Amino acid sequence: MAGSDWTCDVSTMREWESPDYEPSLPVSEKSNPLTRDIDRASPNHIVRMLQACDSQMFQEEEGTTYQRLLSDNVVITMMEVAERVELILKDPQDSLVVLSGCGTSGRLAFLIASTFNRALRQLKQSSVYSYTIAGGDRALLSSQEAPEDDPILGMLSLKKVCEGKKRVLFIGISCGLSAPFVAGQLDLCLQHPEVYTPVLIGFNPAHQARDEPIPGCTFTFHNVVERMQELSKSQMAFLINPSVGPEAISGSSRMKGGSATKILLEVIMSVAHAAAFSKTPITSKGILQHLKASEKTLDITYSQTEGISGLVEAAGKSLRCGRRVCYLGWGSPAVLGLIDASECNPTFGAAFEDIRGFVNGGYRELNNSEGPLNSLGPEFCIAHEDFVHQVLPSLNDQDTVLLIYTHSDDVSEVMKMARRVREKTSNLHAVYHHVDGDTATALQEDINKLCLSTLKVSWPSSASASSLHMQWELSTKLVLNAVSTGAHVLKGKIYQNYMIDLQVTNSKLYRRATRLLQKLSGRPEAQCEETLLKALYRVDKLTPDITSSDMTAHILTARNTTKVVPLALVCLLTGCSLEEAKSHLEQQPIVREAVEAFLT
Repeated sequence: MAGSDWTCDVSTMREWESPDYEPSLPVSEKSNPLTRDIDRASPNHIVRMLQACDSQMFQEEEGTTYQRLLSDNVVITMMEVAERVELILKDPQDSLVVLSGCGTSGRLAFLIASTFNRALRQLKQSSVYSYTIAGGDRALLSSQEAPEDDPILGMLSLKKVCEGKKRVLFIGISCGLSAPFVAGQLDLCLQHPEVYTPVLIGFNPAHQARDEPIPGCTFTFHNVVERMQELSKSQMAFLINPSVGPEAISGSSRMKGGSATKILLEVIMSVAHAAAFSKTPITSKGILQHLKASEKTLDITYSQTEGISGLVEAAGKSLRCGRRVCYLGWGSPAVLGLIDASECNPTFGAAFEDIRGFVNGGYRELNNSEGPLNSLGPEFCIAHEDFVHQVLPSLNDQDTVLLIYTHSDDVSEVMKMARRVREKTSNLHAVYHHVDGDTATALQEDINKLCLSTLKVSWPSSASASSLHMQWELSTKLVLNAVSTGAHVLKGKIYQNYMIDLQVTNSKLYRRATRLLQKLSGRPEAQCEETLLKALYRVDKLTPDITSSDMTAHILTARNTTKVVPLALVCLLTGCSLEEAKSHLEQQPIVREAVEAFLT
């Protein structure tokens, strides 16, 4: 990948669609041919690879292999769901729209429920949106992997939020059609069709839904999907599952999966609101216009490749020398900073201090249902005041600080914060959204002078205020995903295009870790799982106690163990002991280089 000639052709863009390409894996777990060597790419090439992967979301359907985001069936189902939302908006009495998911999906469920409830309050209408997330509100800000495996918890949380309601539109999000928490909620809906209408959003074909037993349940996710498909014929259930292509980092559904979730839900809610309050009919043309506007958002964002690459490089340098990256945001784009930071722990095995998000107004701006969570620990301290007290005093030039704001925010507040940060570090940058024709104020010029770089993103002035905010949010998500992913790539947390240092803290990640070891080592599955357990328990020989324990026990142990997969992979590829593997990784933390150094 050396040099500046990285390009991708159409055949590489579509290679993953071939039935012969990693046929045993669902789309959401396949590796993306576009990013095979992202671990050796420059910051500029990393960003261009991410752009190419994101643009796969909007590719037209070809043949009959996979339906896509712009496919007729997907658009028609979006219309049908929007009509159900419209009915509730017009008659909200005893009714509710509940959005739910795990990890990124749950965080986006929260964000979108909050956004559209705010829109209803501005219209002096009663709120109709609610959310649930596996692990409760603490999962909005930190990794809570174990509850994702609990379908009973899913059912109970849905019952609680719907108490007393007579009509509920439930939208469950599971990018891989695999989360037991969401499966339990969908099953509850299917048992009570007199109250619940279930909608499932995911990004695998229905036949690729996980078909493994869920402990304590008589159904699998696949069973639930089959039942929903049958009911969809009479519009008693809805399945929205376009394929958006494999993730840039294999299985990292926080990226395209999260972006596509945000796009789908916002389009559905936007056209429903327009129909209910502006008498604008819900049409396939209208939905396609909204989807195309999201594609335009992607184009406008990635027109800033050079600026984004600079941010990736700065953040990568900070992480490589053991320092940190801080997002300081205003308004709703700041919440995307919180979300991006919270995803780094399970995805890259990062410490919570590595990348942190802070929001002007803290929990007042967040407005989550459980209220302030500061008492739970430092990772739940999210206000700018927390940054000033906890982080600012120890900042230096090796830390990267990124200001995230728009022309509609109080720029004098941004200026004050920029001055305070600049006293501690020169490594200050900004992402600034504004509309075309908006002339820079003297304050804005002063902020530019304080920052090493300003990513100034211009948006059409013709867009409505609500559309503009959604564009700002999606754009911010794309930029921050690139920054945090690229920084961790540069730190050596990726092997080829696989998350090598993932935390093995739920059943999905345990299976992914075993499959990853098998793929990268070429060894049999049984040997890979055995080596994974050795690395997990830090033993060179498995005891009967370990081999007789179930996956739940292994996952509990994994919560307190680091570098499990890298250690196991080095052992498998080199034949060395765990102690030797540990020594290699201490000397060379980039796994591909550690292995190659040992073998040569």
